[in-house]
Amino acid sequence: MTESLKNLFDYDPDRLIAYFESLNEKPFRARQLQRWIHQIGVVDFGSMTDLAKPLREKLSTRAEFRVPRVITDHTSIDGTRKWLLDVGQGNAIETVYIPEETRGTLCISSQAGCAVNCRFCSTGKQGFSRNLTMGEIIGQLWMAEFSLRKSLGSHARQPRVVTNVVMMGMGEPLLNFEPVVGSMHLMLDDNAYGLSRRRVTLSTSGVVPMMDRLGSELPVALAVSLHAPNDLLRDCLVPLNKKYPLRELMGACTRYVEVAPRGFITFEYCMLDGINDSEAHARQLVALTRDVPSKFNLIPFNPFPGSGLLCSQDSQIRRFSQILLEAGLVTTIRKTRGDDIDAACGQLAGEVQDRTRLVQRGKFGQIPLDV
Repeated sequence: MTESLKNLFDYDPDRLIAYFESLNEKPFRARQLQRWIHQIGVVDFGSMTDLAKPLREKLSTRAEFRVPRVITDHTSIDGTRKWLLDVGQGNAIETVYIPEETRGTLCISSQAGCAVNCRFCSTGKQGFSRNLTMGEIIGQLWMAEFSLRKSLGSHARQPRVVTNVVMMGMGEPLLNFEPVVGSMHLMLDDNAYGLSRRRVTLSTSGVVPMMDRLGSELPVALAVSLHAPNDLLRDCLVPLNKKYPLRELMGACTRYVEVAPRGFITFEYCMLDGINDSEAHARQLVALTRDVPSKFNLIPFNPFPGSGLLCSQDSQIRRFSQILLEAGLVTTIRKTRGDDIDAACGQLAGEVQDRTRLVQRGKFGQIPLDV
């Protein structure tokens, strides 16, 4: 029986070294291969000219390079670019690149669908199929980086186009811990993408035990999807809150700040008309987060079919922001990008074979008002 080929995109730096040692090769050979793949974009063993020919021949019979196939590739009028990627068995994920004057940010997915089922998120409405492999996660960065270089007519050895990565695409990253952390190790490695921990951000809805584990293993910048200032409301908007209520979540944030590369937590707050956007809610947020060094990112809700929700009025968002600012909290209102191609925050849906049967199991519950 022939052994299946190893997908080398599934190997973080330590695992790749271990794999090369199993082939009786020195660790520096693994680092050379890593540079060919992730810095130059070469995935043909025959073109890796500083590897000995016998090693190239050995690798060609035992390993391969496999990343998700691009199904569609759309560019927004504001320059935002979204790819739909095939991850097999009828599942497709979405990856988004957001160009700005001084940086290029890539939003990466970690799961096909999402089981957290946040009320305002199109991904959650699709249900959940499976976790992505490390190759499918880091493959999004590889695909985007070298697609962008090609479209820009850039040389393969030029400084990277993607300068920042946010694990904010489809899925809850901390519910797919090992592949996500392995991928981030490659993002940070100087023989791969060489990003700093300040430029890699993981967004979580609040998986408290895994927040602590991330802090001990690979503390990158952390964003927490908060969206409500009290447990009653957050239970409805972010159902995970029933398992890890705000008191536990704030405790985890306080612990994480001790190792956070930027010394603070970013709280993301989706502005929902008449739901979580009152001045009373803003004052509750000030009290809730007073002991956590933080900044707030207010996100105008991006509608999607069947949500039953509306975006807060611009004037109300400004009033809400002003209360936070007057309390000394750094607060920004996120500019919507890519909404004409459904690439804005909360709009990523992809195509998911929902093994959780979320759609069949029923409707969203009632959202409590005035809480």
